[in-house]
Amino acid sequence: MNEIKQMSDKDLTERIVVEREALSKLRFNHSIAGLESPNILKIKKRDIARLLTEQNLRKNSNGTNA
Repeated sequence: MNEIKQMSDKDLTERIVVEREALSKLRFNHSIAGLESPNILKIKKRDIARLLTEQNLRKNSNGTNA
């Protein structure tokens, strides 16, 4: 979480895009051949949720201050 909080807004947005693409690739690979550990999907989804939460917190804090 500390790493996420230290990111700039642009880096945060780019990371969300990259993580979503990685998740979609993992889902595809899981449907074709199965993954060694399906828990990776759950971990990726949680990472994306953490990133989106931080992004929403920043948007909301900027909106209330302006």
